[in-house]
Amino acid sequence: MVRSLDFVTVTESAALAASRWMGRGERDAADGSAVEQMREALGQMEISGRIVIGEGERDEAPMLFIGEELGAGGRAVDIAVDPVEGTNLVANGLPNSIAVMAIAERGGLLHAPDSYMQKLAVGPKAAPYVHIDAPVRENLEAVANALEKPINDVCVVILDRPRHADLIAAVRSAGARIKLISDGDVDACIATTIESTGVHVAMGIGGAPEGVLAAAAIKCLGGNFMGRLKPRNAEEAARAQAMGFGDLDRVLMIDDLVKSNEVVFCATGITDGDLLRGVRFFGNHARTHSIIVQATGTVRFVESTHRLTARPRAVR
Repeated sequence: MVRSLDFVTVTESAALAASRWMGRGERDAADGSAVEQMREALGQMEISGRIVIGEGERDEAPMLFIGEELGAGGRAVDIAVDPVEGTNLVANGLPNSIAVMAIAERGGLLHAPDSYMQKLAVGPKAAPYVHIDAPVRENLEAVANALEKPINDVCVVILDRPRHADLIAAVRSAGARIKLISDGDVDACIATTIESTGVHVAMGIGGAPEGVLAAAAIKCLGGNFMGRLKPRNAEEAARAQAMGFGDLDRVLMIDDLVKSNEVVFCATGITDGDLLRGVRFFGNHARTHSIIVQATGTVRFVESTHRLTARPRAVR
C-alpha cells in the first residue's frame, strides 16, 4: 500500500538529478536527467498511474508523455508532473526551481492544454474576497484587509514579461510591493498559502499545465486559485476547444482544475527558493528539502539525507 509520504521520493529523485546541472547552462540536460529519474521512481510505485500533465504529447516526448501509464499496479490515479519547474533557473543557478508532482484519483485533475493561462492565487485568509475579474487595486485592497495589514506590506509575485507591463503598473499604483521572477510560477503561487514566505498574491499569465499543479497544492491548503485560458494563437485555441474547452473566456475555478478531494501534492527544491531550500551536497551525501500536502490540509516539510553511491570523476 502506497503512503502519501512515499510520493516525495519521486520528486526527490528528480531534484537530485537536475541539481547536478545547476549553473551549467544546459537546461535540456537538466530536464532530461530529471525526467528519467522521475519516470523510474514512478514505475516502482504500487499504483496504476496515468500522466495527464507531463512533458508533452506522445509524439513530442519519449517519457512522461500525456497518457503514459506508469506504476507497478495498484490504485488507479491521475498524475501531473513537472520534473523541473524552471529549467532556465537551474541552468543559470537561479532560485525557485522545483521538481513537482500532484496525484489524484482517476479523473481528478484537469488535462490542461499546453497554452497560457491568466492566474490569480492567494492564501486562505484572502481566499473568499478576490476574483480574477476584479480590478487589480480592488483585489489587493481585499487581500490587505483580509491579512489586516496596510496595502504597502502586501507582496505580489509576477513573472517578469513584457506582457505584464500594465499589470505591474497597476500593482505599483495601488501601493503594493512587487517581486518579479524570471521563471517558475508554480512555486510563487503555492508560496501565497505559506505565511512564512512573505508572498501574498500571485498574478499574471503563465503556463496552463503549471496552473493545475499549483491549484492542486492550493486546494489542499485552503487558498484560492482562479484561471482563464489565454491561447497564444489560433492553433492553440482550436486545440483547447477540441479538448472540450468550449468557452475559452470562462473563469476556471479551483474545483474545475482539481475536481478530486483526494489529492496529494509534493515538491522538492532544486535551487534555493521562497518555499524550499535547494539540494545541498556534502561529502558523499546530498540533502533535499521537500513539501508534501494532503487534502486534509496537512503540510509536511521533509528534509532527507541521501548517500551518493556514484564516485566523482577524476579531474584531468
